[in-house]
Amino acid sequence: MRVHFHGAAGEVTGSMHLVEVVGKQVLLDCGLCQGSAEMEASNADPFPFDVASIDALVISHAHIDHIGRVPLLVKRGFRGPIFAQQATAELMPIMLLDSASLAESDAERFNRRRMHGEPERQPLYTKDDVADAMAQLRPLAYDTRDSILDGIDINFLDAGHILGSSIVELWANGKKLVFSGDLGPTGTPILRDPTAIQQADLVLMESTYGDRNHKDRADTIVELGRILDEAWRDGGNVLIPAFAVGRSQELLYWFAKYWDEWRMSRWQVFLDSPMAGKVVQVYGRHHDLFDEDAKAVWRDAPNPFKLPNLHVTAGADESMAINRIQRGAIIIAGSGMANGGRILHHLRQNIGRREAHVVFVGYQGVGTIGRRLVDGAQWIRIHGRDYRVNASMHTVGGLSAHADQRGLLDWFGHFDPKPQLALVHGEDKAREALAGEIGERDGIEVVLVRPGMTLQA
Repeated sequence: MRVHFHGAAGEVTGSMHLVEVVGKQVLLDCGLCQGSAEMEASNADPFPFDVASIDALVISHAHIDHIGRVPLLVKRGFRGPIFAQQATAELMPIMLLDSASLAESDAERFNRRRMHGEPERQPLYTKDDVADAMAQLRPLAYDTRDSILDGIDINFLDAGHILGSSIVELWANGKKLVFSGDLGPTGTPILRDPTAIQQADLVLMESTYGDRNHKDRADTIVELGRILDEAWRDGGNVLIPAFAVGRSQELLYWFAKYWDEWRMSRWQVFLDSPMAGKVVQVYGRHHDLFDEDAKAVWRDAPNPFKLPNLHVTAGADESMAINRIQRGAIIIAGSGMANGGRILHHLRQNIGRREAHVVFVGYQGVGTIGRRLVDGAQWIRIHGRDYRVNASMHTVGGLSAHADQRGLLDWFGHFDPKPQLALVHGEDKAREALAGEIGERDGIEVVLVRPGMTLQA
């Protein structure tokens, strides 16, 4: 069994790993690179392998950095099955149609403004390409070992990251590979904890927060309530860049759970994302995947997805109408790293207002507007115009959907004996710290993979 690493190898986006075994080739994830303009431009590059030779694609979860190039893969000749957990399979067309729409809009906008002689830009893929890709989708249940190709079995286990997120177990040729996907922290609202595994020959493990531990979740919730109180006193709006899958639903969960304590009824809450609205519906169909605490909130508090003051905006006109509200609005919108989407329009309207508050509730990748704001930028450029940053910035780290260093160490600690370990999906600083901790504790050499590297199991 050989694994070739082509993405999320020294960075946190563009997840893509190719497993070669028993004469077959299985691709794990096919994600979009996100961040700087250079990184995003690389999405159009040729794949570093023969697309037509891939026999199957296995998806860990529905975040765009793990699925965002799937339609392009199909467009360029992949004809095999695409395997994903059932809830992931429901989320994928929602995410990918949104991605296609953005790609089409960006290409149209560029072509309207292009200079004489400049070549016309084509979208990375279209909605029709998404439809073609989804025709190859094969949903699978959790905790069921399935034969996907002759001599190759897989099993999806709950990763606790977003709805449907999976740890992938893959067996072939007497070897077992475990791909963590993205692991959630223990105690994540709504979702169950990541599944512990005892045996493997090779583990590919994410390392997003390999160099730090999150704030205590209880302290984080107190902090979020305090920020909302402060924002109300200041008389402004609260902007929360949030991914449509996972973080948006979690925020609504906390608003419901602390409805009385945080005096949530005084606010207008806007989920300004048609995609997030559709995702909410998928979550609502999968209560069987919720943990016991979530089931209690749904039973005893206002339904998080039907709060009395919740407005789920669909059309652009509804989104633009929010701009008329000068105070008392909590606006949840994508993207989560403020690198595109509707949150940029709300930042344009609010970033210069001293009474406004911006709350970051997840990882901010290098090169994104979110990272620049978190790092204290005094000016930011949005849609070609510069804006002074006067709004208050808050980073609420305890809401991360990724396991922290303690969580990653704990998850890997269940393997006995210790398998070969390769760290993926992490920047070097994080990977090096985690590798050092594991090496010292378990006495094994940890591989920090790079694009183009190959490992033998």
